[in-house]
Amino acid sequence: MGQSTLSMLSKQTGTSHEDLGTLVKQLVDAVTPLEGKFNGQGRARFDAFKARSDEITSELNTSLGAILGGQQGMNTSFQMGDQDMGDNAQRAQSTANFDGARFASRA
Repeated sequence: MGQSTLSMLSKQTGTSHEDLGTLVKQLVDAVTPLEGKFNGQGRARFDAFKARSDEITSELNTSLGAILGGQQGMNTSFQMGDQDMGDNAQRAQSTANFDGARFASRA
């Protein structure tokens, strides 16, 4: 995984997060012409969906926001881990005795 992968994913999720509410509202607007076409349970479900569209939008946005927060947390952890790994490797390298590991014949 590249260093910028999670950062890019978070940006894309953020854009989706912004678009989601608009898409649900567009869906409700698109099905409005069908409002009087249903009877029975179909009509009850349709009316319930339409009545709850703001609540559904809010719940979806909250859920996607939580996913976005998790991605940002993973990105922070990954970046810190990458930095720590580099620092640890640098410390280990600075204490290594490379002269003691030479395999040349000694005269």
